[in-house]
Amino acid sequence: MNWLTNFVLPKIRAVVAKKEMPDNLWHKCPGCGQMLFHRELEANLHVCAACGHHLRLAPEKRLAMLFDDGKYTVIELPKAIVDPLKFRDRKRYAERLKEAQGAKGTTRDAAVVAHGTLGSVAAVVCAFDFGFMGGSMGIAVGEALLAAARLAVLQEAALIVVPSSGGARMQEGILSLMQLPRTTLAVEMVKESGQPYIVVLADPTTGGVSASFAMLGDVTLAEPGAVIGFAGARVIEETIREKLPEGFQRAEYLLEHGMVDMVVHRRDLKAAIDRILGLLCRKAPPALAATALPATDRGWERA
Repeated sequence: MNWLTNFVLPKIRAVVAKKEMPDNLWHKCPGCGQMLFHRELEANLHVCAACGHHLRLAPEKRLAMLFDDGKYTVIELPKAIVDPLKFRDRKRYAERLKEAQGAKGTTRDAAVVAHGTLGSVAAVVCAFDFGFMGGSMGIAVGEALLAAARLAVLQEAALIVVPSSGGARMQEGILSLMQLPRTTLAVEMVKESGQPYIVVLADPTTGGVSASFAMLGDVTLAEPGAVIGFAGARVIEETIREKLPEGFQRAEYLLEHGMVDMVVHRRDLKAAIDRILGLLCRKAPPALAATALPATDRGWERA
């Protein structure tokens, strides 16, 4: 009996028992409901192969996708005041921050700043993480934008920002709203230095973020289907008591109405930014400069 229970029975159970499957092998597409295998999703840059829906992307993956050869250096950001208003709803704000940081396994906030090269041009990228409290902008995010702008000026590099945010962080009250003018001034600092400022609007870009630095790009790109606006569509409908047009506040709608310069598929995004930076930053080759006509030989001088 002992031989049956101790040896044979465990062998049978090992054969017929169901193996536990990890929870993160499959992801459901928010657009079409298709179940997507995680390896195929990674290979397709987190874009649904069935309907083309662009799923939200973690900042680390975003940075690796944009920088040359996926190589970049993340900078340490200034430490911001934690819970300056001692805010509390159902939980203390300090507890919410610890939970968000614990879920990400880091001590950072909703924005990551890194520098490297993009199309052989020096670039500083500030990428938002919607998974961190909805990518909301508080003091820490304002400091991140300022640090990115200062680094871009110091390195004479292009500044690229990829916002994905629900807006200003309510737990920081008026202090979060103060980040709107601060980030606007940071952008102006980059522009005054003669460096390009490019914005890539990811899903979603709303609230105080869209009302400040997100709409100030020299060139503004957007991912397909991204929600871009200030107030929510439902709030606008209830306010004006009218039915909004189909596709309102989507990237394609904003492109048609001149608010966005290009809507670019994620697989083409790096190539598009490379081309833009090449036009704005790369100088003419020395051979071309040497063959330029002297001022006295130019047509207008002879005229």
